[in-house]
Amino acid sequence: MTRVLPVLGIIMLTCTLATSQDTNDKLEGIDIEEVCTDRPGDEYFRLDTEGDCREVYRCTKSGLKEIQCPSGLAFDIMKQTCDWKAKVNNCNEKEKPRKVKPILKTDEPICPEGKLSCGDGECLEKELFCNGKPDCKDESDENACSVDDDPNRAPECDPTQCALPDCFCSADGTRIPGGIEPQQVPQMITITFNGAINVDNIDLYEDIFNGQRQNPNGCSIKGTFFVSHKYTNYSAVQDLHRRGHEIAVFSLTHKDDPNYWSSGTYDDWLAEMAGARLIIERFANITDGSIIGMRAPYLRVGGNKQFEMMADQFFVYDASITASLGRVPIWPYTLYFRMPHKCNGNAHNCPSRSHPVWELVMNELDRRDDPTFDESLPGCHMVDSCSNIATGEQFARLLRHNFNRHYNSNRAPLGLHFHASWLKSKKEYRDELIKFIEEMLGRNDVFFVTNLQVIQWMQNPTELNALRDFQEWKEKCDVKGQPYCSLPNACPLTTRELPGETLRLFTCMECPNNYPWILDPTGDGFSV
Repeated sequence: MTRVLPVLGIIMLTCTLATSQDTNDKLEGIDIEEVCTDRPGDEYFRLDTEGDCREVYRCTKSGLKEIQCPSGLAFDIMKQTCDWKAKVNNCNEKEKPRKVKPILKTDEPICPEGKLSCGDGECLEKELFCNGKPDCKDESDENACSVDDDPNRAPECDPTQCALPDCFCSADGTRIPGGIEPQQVPQMITITFNGAINVDNIDLYEDIFNGQRQNPNGCSIKGTFFVSHKYTNYSAVQDLHRRGHEIAVFSLTHKDDPNYWSSGTYDDWLAEMAGARLIIERFANITDGSIIGMRAPYLRVGGNKQFEMMADQFFVYDASITASLGRVPIWPYTLYFRMPHKCNGNAHNCPSRSHPVWELVMNELDRRDDPTFDESLPGCHMVDSCSNIATGEQFARLLRHNFNRHYNSNRAPLGLHFHASWLKSKKEYRDELIKFIEEMLGRNDVFFVTNLQVIQWMQNPTELNALRDFQEWKEKCDVKGQPYCSLPNACPLTTRELPGETLRLFTCMECPNNYPWILDPTGDGFSV
């Protein structure tokens, strides 16, 4: 059985279950049980360091699975992916270094009550495990901190202790809030965009959200924009907000090192997200406290540190965690209790502790052209990561099939998440999205809403026949007034943080002294 898995964009792995004669010869004399003991099923390793550095294996229930990088590539054992051969410097290593684990599960307790054992048998207070800094001499207290392993992890969902409007959970994530029958639940669709807002995409947003397309309650359809700072036109952000769209943050620097986000400290997340919100509020003149959502760049969630920062800074929700494609989609949930699904990808750095934050989970889309015939494929979370979509027709089928998956099951919100450049890359994509929106608005039970409006409905679940008077969705219904300015200031600015760069900041507000950046988000200047 051979298939191709996408890893890191264009770099591919060719996967073969280890059953060929060549492979059998290699496995002769190898004790598979010993090799796979205590080894995670998603970890790739080498059996030897001979050859061209392309072959690795992982443990499965049916034996070892052989993975081979295409010619010209080598397998990076530390990054756990194929890469260009010249960039891989660990071909002489068989496996990632094993970290010492604490001794958490034993027949007889090793430590007194309230304490746990480090890997070397030292006993420490339970609260010190997975708190972000090593306390064991062998540092093992920070080496078993996943959603499943953290000794201080959030408890399993307990509906008797979790009541709306502040808390929502269910054992498998599929329960409808308020116990409403599916036929009485509005099918909410969220259209979200990630990235800078500027002249490259304003026309696209004008086209989709032209003010003429109305939900069944008479309000125009709305979207959510996760705004990154560099190259954003803040006068355009100000006008999207005026027209009732939701503005959320997508970070200040958008650094292209994924590990910066996965391993970010509390202060990193504070500077990136609270700093980005400060910039938007100041230069887009958003003063109503409505910027309460965020999405992590590359969807690289920052574990408990990210969510501790969010709670402290009054961010209401995150929209970065993906849920694998399943038969029934998952509703958003609060993180007071454990996530109701597996931590997907992202170096497995999902929050393990309890946090007073909503998770607007990104249900993966089914990208099969013909779901009644095609074999299963992994889902995709951003529409533009559905790599098999090449034509408008395929995009149209994807939209309608995934709508039906949600609509005909538990009507969990359907998220359509985009980078604007993908929708602009082919006019037929934009045309098909607009055609889909207009077709859905011909029904009386489909609403295009913001992420915040999803939470508002969940906090006060309301049946379809009462939605025309649902006040929370009426607040942003009518667009009032005119754009704040017709000719924004085009401030040419520099900052010592980005030497040699002059960047334009478009804003209806006064120009700052410097280009706002991570150490100086207000642009007032900073001292070294």
